[in-house]
Amino acid sequence: MKPQGRLSGAIEVLDDILTRHRPVADALSDWGKAHRFAGSGDRAAIGALVYDALRHRLSTGWRMAADTPRALALGIASLAWKLDVEQVVALCDGVDHAPSPLSEDERSGLSRDTAAAPAHIQANVPEWLWPAFIDRFGERAIAEGQALCQRAPADIRCNTLKASRERVLKALEPFDATATLLSPVGVRVPPADGAGRTPNLQPEAAFQAGWIEFQDEASQLAALVAAAAHPASGQVLDYCAGGGGKTLALAAAKANKGQIYAHDADRHRLGPIHQRIQRGGVRNVQVRPPRPGALDDLAGRMDLVLVDAPCTGTGVWRRRPEAKWRLSPEALAKRKQEQRTILGDAARFVKPGGRLVYVTCSLLAEENEGQVASFRAAHPEFALVPMEPLWQAVAGKEAMLPAGSSAGSLLLSPASTGTDGFYVAVLERTTVNQLP
Repeated sequence: MKPQGRLSGAIEVLDDILTRHRPVADALSDWGKAHRFAGSGDRAAIGALVYDALRHRLSTGWRMAADTPRALALGIASLAWKLDVEQVVALCDGVDHAPSPLSEDERSGLSRDTAAAPAHIQANVPEWLWPAFIDRFGERAIAEGQALCQRAPADIRCNTLKASRERVLKALEPFDATATLLSPVGVRVPPADGAGRTPNLQPEAAFQAGWIEFQDEASQLAALVAAAAHPASGQVLDYCAGGGGKTLALAAAKANKGQIYAHDADRHRLGPIHQRIQRGGVRNVQVRPPRPGALDDLAGRMDLVLVDAPCTGTGVWRRRPEAKWRLSPEALAKRKQEQRTILGDAARFVKPGGRLVYVTCSLLAEENEGQVASFRAAHPEFALVPMEPLWQAVAGKEAMLPAGSSAGSLLLSPASTGTDGFYVAVLERTTVNQLP
């Protein structure tokens, strides 16, 4: 397909997403099925344009003075494909599947500078969430929002049960892979530019042999901090294991020693973990599917309980940009209630002297520090563990806590650490009895 055909395709997909409220992956898949002549490169280019349009939806809509699929596609194409106004005009002549000619307003919009736009529009953060970003980041709020609009790399955790990072780097050398800056077991493949596509690494021998798992560097770091919180083998419960990314990372960090129990309230989310355990050569994980009494025998026995709590996902907007426009105050309130319930439930499995690790992929203080404060008020037998020694055990003896972190918590973000946004806090159960 020619660029003008790809541009028209992006307009069609965005129309499906915005007018019919379709999931992005479904809209792109259906478009591909209906346009069999489009090759894999065409579909990848259209997908990249669609995701970029959603990442920059507010600023592009402001530039173009319209939030229509056409306005978003035209506006983002000029940025993603590095086209000047006349080059965009040349693509839109209405001939051979090209978009119709631009109006004068559209031409003007392509030249408009977003520096004059309101702050939340420059940052591409929903207006109702902007006060929370200001409270969290202060003068860095715009930069943090803009970093969440960038394309995300393909981050990989090297499975040290099977291969070293050096061996993985050599295997992935054709993809420009480099070592991650903070995670000692991470490898990064950079995102594609323009109409390019990020390589699919699943067919690679390194993946098939279990040398690698796809996991953002922030998620790797959260798992490594959890492992450092209780460096002995011990008994570990991953209470919200999902597909098992952090479970497998913990297994590797503990060199297959000790016992890790993987549990999730959603049986379907746990589904992929079995194949991943087998491929990764993991031997110290026991999966506990959700059923009555499935965890009763673990109460008060765990050295370490990891709670990767469900959250708004504000820290992973680079990868799921549509989520920011679907998030609502009601959804945030629901997540906060779920977090309170899960933390309270998980606490009963921590033995005296054991530790509870609370993790989210959110950047919102009310889902992070706010939840920890509420939990501690209800559970005074838990005390915050200093974060700096744990962080230095993972990132190096001289490593400073990233911006936004505190003495008792770790905050990662695209702007400060080049990772997804993650929050980690570690709490230790003392011998103090819980108040009634």
